[in-house]
Amino acid sequence: MHALARRLRRLAPSCGPVRLVGVDGHAGSGKSTFAGLLAAALDDAPVLHLDDIACHEELFAWDGRLLTEVIAPLARGTTAHYRPYDWVARRFGPARALPPAPVVLVEGVGAGRRALRPQLAALLWMDLPREEAWARGRARDGEEQREFWAGWVEAERRHFAGDPSRPFADLLVRQMKQGYEVLPGPSGRLGPDQFVTHREGPSAMC
Repeated sequence: MHALARRLRRLAPSCGPVRLVGVDGHAGSGKSTFAGLLAAALDDAPVLHLDDIACHEELFAWDGRLLTEVIAPLARGTTAHYRPYDWVARRFGPARALPPAPVVLVEGVGAGRRALRPQLAALLWMDLPREEAWARGRARDGEEQREFWAGWVEAERRHFAGDPSRPFADLLVRQMKQGYEVLPGPSGRLGPDQFVTHREGPSAMC
């Protein structure tokens, strides 16, 4: 993980002074867990969870708010402020600050969408088939979220059908029995010297 962190630090800034790194994949593919481990290796880099930007009424139609509230301030080198969504209370909460750190991770389904890609220094895709990822997500969230998952799966299908992320991924991340394997992605943007295979650390689920 530290080798990957070093390579990300060496990338050119992509959003003002920030190296914005997207971590995308299907719901349940392990994005949050992986992003947390990578953030720790990046000396506690800030992580923006797209679950905090989305809401029940805008499962994927949140790109305008993201660009206005987060991307534009970071591009100016100033601290962004956004209001995390409470999925239980179904309302946005108090504003939270997101500073323009050297590396900022954006984690969630749609982190590699076309509206955001021009601002990304790198896009990582959690390479788990959607049906397997969704099964993990349903098992994680339990029966009480069954109805939500039914609507989510259809919304995610539509999103990736019209705005796919995986073809533009710079690196593919595959969870192993222990740790992760990081492989070259379809985009071919990163040179061969920037690829890293990592098989250390605990196995985890998101």
